[in-house]
Amino acid sequence: MNNRRLQGGQWEKLAESILNKRGLRTLERNYNSRFGEIDLIMMDGQTLVFAEVRYRRDSAHGSGAESVTFTKQKRITRAAQRFLQHHQHHTSLACRFDVVSIGTEEGRVLFNWVRNAFDAV
Repeated sequence: MNNRRLQGGQWEKLAESILNKRGLRTLERNYNSRFGEIDLIMMDGQTLVFAEVRYRRDSAHGSGAESVTFTKQKRITRAAQRFLQHHQHHTSLACRFDVVSIGTEEGRVLFNWVRNAFDAV
């Protein structure tokens, strides 16, 4: 496993931990389908949350949330549709697409959770 992938997994674990502390419950990590990957699938009350975790060492090229392009949104949306096809018991729930942006500045970890970051495309 390459170093970048390993670091990404560590940031995803941090994001999951913070979201758990804020009341979300983890259903699945790193859900893969032929359409793409979803970093975290969680429950926020009665809402199913598909979360993309993005890490940026610095914000010179935009925030992690800004790096979720329309193409990436389409992949996440299609992967979420596939998840729902295989988990029929969740199809009646409201769904939401969140982006968790993590960065570092002067040795501090910055966490930005964008709820409803984009709509299904």
